[in-house]
Formats: sequence, C-alpha cells, structure tokens
Amino acid sequence: MTFQPLSTQKKLVSLGVCILVSLLIWNLRPTDVDNHYGLWSLLPAAATISICFLTRNVLLALLMGIFCGGLLIGQLNILNVFLIPSLATEKYAQILLVYLWALGGLLGLWNRNGGAKHFATTMARKFVKSRNSAKFFTWILGIIFHQGGTISTVLTGTTVKPISDQHKVAHEELAYVVDSTASPIATIIPFNVWPIYIAGLITIQPLSDIVGSEADAIGLFMQAIPYNFYAWIAVIMTLLFSFDRLPLLNTPMQRVVKRVKTTGELNDAGASPMLSAELTETRLSEGYTPWMGDFLVPIGTLMGFCIIPWLLGDSPMVFEGFGMAVVVALILSVLRGMSLNTAFDALVTGIKGVTIGAIVLGLAVTLGSVSEHLGTSAFVIDATADWLMDVPFILPSLLLLICMLVSFSIGSSWGTYAVVFPVALPLALALSQDPTFILLNFGAILGGAVYGDQCSPISDTTILSSLACGSDLMHHVTTQMPLATIAALISAIAYLIISYSLF
Repeated sequence: MTFQPLSTQKKLVSLGVCILVSLLIWNLRPTDVDNHYGLWSLLPAAATISICFLTRNVLLALLMGIFCGGLLIGQLNILNVFLIPSLATEKYAQILLVYLWALGGLLGLWNRNGGAKHFATTMARKFVKSRNSAKFFTWILGIIFHQGGTISTVLTGTTVKPISDQHKVAHEELAYVVDSTASPIATIIPFNVWPIYIAGLITIQPLSDIVGSEADAIGLFMQAIPYNFYAWIAVIMTLLFSFDRLPLLNTPMQRVVKRVKTTGELNDAGASPMLSAELTETRLSEGYTPWMGDFLVPIGTLMGFCIIPWLLGDSPMVFEGFGMAVVVALILSVLRGMSLNTAFDALVTGIKGVTIGAIVLGLAVTLGSVSEHLGTSAFVIDATADWLMDVPFILPSLLLLICMLVSFSIGSSWGTYAVVFPVALPLALALSQDPTFILLNFGAILGGAVYGDQCSPISDTTILSSLACGSDLMHHVTTQMPLATIAALISAIAYLIISYSLF
C-alpha cells in the first residue's frame, strides 16, 4: 500500500489538527501523578504506533511519540528532557558501537571483499536448491545463532540474504523467518544470557524470598521452557512457512508470496528498504579474490566471543565480539591484497549504509525512556490486578496479553520482564501454589513479551530484521503481525484450557 502526497490544503489542515490536539493534551494532562499517568501513559506509545501504520514513516512516528511525552509532563524542550539524556546512555552507545560502526563496517567490508556473497554462493550450491530450501536454511541458521534476539537477526539476515535473493525469497518472507527465530529461540534454547538476565530480575527482594537463589531462578526458567507456548508455536510456524505448508489465510504475507512468485519482485512497490543500496549491491575490490574465510573467520570470531565465555560460566562478550570481528575482517582483507585505503573506504561506506537504522534505534531507546517516565507498564498491570481473584485461571492468558501490549508499546521484551515479573509472580503464588500454574504464568510472561518485541515497529529486533534483510520496516511489521498474532491466540487458548483444569 502506498500513500499519495498530500495537497497543500490537506497539509495545512493536518498541521492545524496536530496543533489543536497538542493544545488539548497540554490543557487536559494530569498534574497530580503518583507512580504512573493512568490512561494518559499509553498516549506516546499509541501515537507512535498509530502514526507508524498511517504514514509508514517511522522517524516521524517516533518523534511525535516523544513529543507527546513532553506534552504530558509539561516540558516542550524534548531535546533536553528526553533526547539528550537517552542518547547519552550506555544503551545508545552500544547501538552506535555495535549496530552502526561494527555492523555497518563489517557489512561494508563483506561488500568489497565479496566474502558474504562467496559464502552464500558456495552454501547455495551445496544445500540450497529452491525458495523453500533457502527459507529452511534461514530457519536452521536462526536456530544456530540463538545467542539473543539482536545478534541472531544480524547474523542470520546478513548471511542468508544473498542466497535468498538468488532464489527469489521476498524480503518480507526473509524478515519474518529471521525475526521469528530470534527472540523466540533465545527463550527456548537457554544457552545464552537470557536465563541469567531473568534470574537477576527475580532474585531481588521481595522475590528472592519466593524464588530463592540465582541457581534456583535459572532452574525455574529451564522448567518453564515447555510452557513457553508462544515461542514454540512461532518457531514451528516459521518451519512450516519455509516449506510452504503454513496456511496463510489471505493474510498480507499470502499476497507477498503471490507477488514474488508471479513477478519476482523482492520488495513491494513503494517500499523503502532499511538497507541502503550501498550495501545491497556488491562492489568487489579490483583484483581481489573472495575466499570462504573472508566470511567465516569474522563470524567465527564473533561467535567465539559469545559462546566461549558462556561455556566458561561467564556472560557472552557481545560487544567485544562485534568489534574484534571488524578488526579481523579488516586485517584479513588487507593481508589478502586489498589496499588499506580501500578497506577503510569500505568501512565508511558500510557505516553510511546503516545510518538510518541506528537513528531509528536511538529514537526507539528515547521512546522507551518516555514510557518508563510515564509509568506505562505500571498502569497496565495496576488496571488488571484487582479482579483476578474471582477468575484465577485466566491469569496466564491475561499475562500473555499484558506482556504483548506492554512489549509492543515499549519495544522491549527485557524491559517488559523487568516490570512484569516482580508483580506477576507474587500474584500467581497468591492465587495458587500449584507448580504447574506457576510455570504456566512464567512461560506466558516469556512468550508474551517476545511477541511484542517481535512485532513492534519500535523494537530493536524488528528494526534489525528489516535492516539485515533489506525489507521495508512497516511492510515487515504488517506481514508478520497477523501470523504472530495467530500463534499468540493459539497460546492463549492453550493457557486457558490447561489453567482451568488446575482449578
């Protein structure tokens, strides 16, 4: 779907409506605030999501959401109140280091030394023979690169894109498989930092009196894996999708599949891919002969920094891994004949190619701080907790829904865990001491937060899936969301039936 440019008259009318709405918000905003702004706390997230879907302009939507937050707290200088504090945080520094400089530089080097394309071509000759096998290969790599949502999307997407392009897999299809085997896999294959992070959340007071030690908390995470219905269903659905065995039921994804099979177009008309042409068009350095090691050695370096520390009982060294992968790729390219100037030009070109993604991620971080300031998560939980005593069996399904909404609104599964677990676990224990009931709720929280993180247009994994696969961000969101929602609906029904049987 494309949008026609507005006439000058319509632009003036739209501007007038925006000014009028802003004045209403300014005059009606609450001034007596406790721990959240009530229903108003949903406004920035709701405005952002609505503008995303109406205009397909993510930057505009994020800026307007942040502006709404400024209106609510009575501060129009959003630059000083939200943007500068958020962009000066460690999280945004990590975005610049990993997703802009390291990721962009690595993609730029692969673009000039041909390493990724050579690897993809070699793998394609051996394993990939069709559209279906290309999607299945993507699914397998999503399982292999299970260290975490953002890592998985980057590694899987950049690896398989040349292969899938060759076999005419639409970028929306590719982004769906990559995104649905990122965070969901990270919650059911626990050889990553996710159990450690969640254990840290649920072993602080007063939850430590309920859960026990960090080892007990990690054990609880492991026990809840079979009850993380959404993650299992999402991963199984993408497997079926890779073999064209998933009923698409006239969803937008069905139209994507029909388009690419009939026209061969990898993106829809009017799409604005997150990955620039500087990175989608290979420009092999003159006189350079690609080698499998140009791809495998940097990837091996990155994976080594992630996996070896974990095997030794420490946390994966993600940021160090990305940094060293770029250094190794640079040195290897120069040693194999690329000039130093060409190598650094490739780095800069790659960084330019992902700049828009880094900007979107930075604004998403800022919107997350706005939601935190307004108490969005606290409001959602407070609004649903009182009446549960009458119908306790609906709690797992309700927690799934709450986590879906919270995570979709703030674009973060980990942020959702941080605010939901401390409230939800004591509530679940107050309703029932049955271990299965506790695990059902634990799994529902895990899966619900992953759904929102996976589907939200302001989530880092959603943005990075589009970036790595060369897809339009909002096209990825609108084609993936109906399928993910079906998985969530099936999960909610399963939680309701099992939980009801316990009471």
